[in-house]
Amino acid sequence: QVQLVESGGGLVQAGGSLRLSCRASGRTYTVFGMAWFRQARGKEREFVAAENRSGGVTYYADSVKGRFTISRNNANTLDLEMNSLNPEDTAVYYCAADQGTILSRMMGEYDYWGQGTQVTVSS
Repeated sequence: QVQLVESGGGLVQAGGSLRLSCRASGRTYTVFGMAWFRQARGKEREFVAAENRSGGVTYYADSVKGRFTISRNNANTLDLEMNSLNPEDTAVYYCAADQGTILSRMMGEYDYWGQGTQVTVSS
């Protein structure tokens, strides 16, 4: 089992920045890819960014490319630096981890999920 705990959410004005962190514990040696997803109220959960174990491969959603940066500092920590935030970025952000061998943007490929952290961007 792998446990994931997110932190760093909060309220920020449009144009501002936030940094989210996800800490993994348990059988982290089994984790290959880690990712961030988000879910706005009344909408489906969507992919934000993902990085593989070595950090050599990263994926971003088009909506955040150039504004968000994902970084896997070690096998147990995943960060998301969010800049130039706008109200459309308001959502609960979830950290996810998978035990596969190919980095994925698909929610169904991820085996473990954190409880989420709220990010609210005011206009």
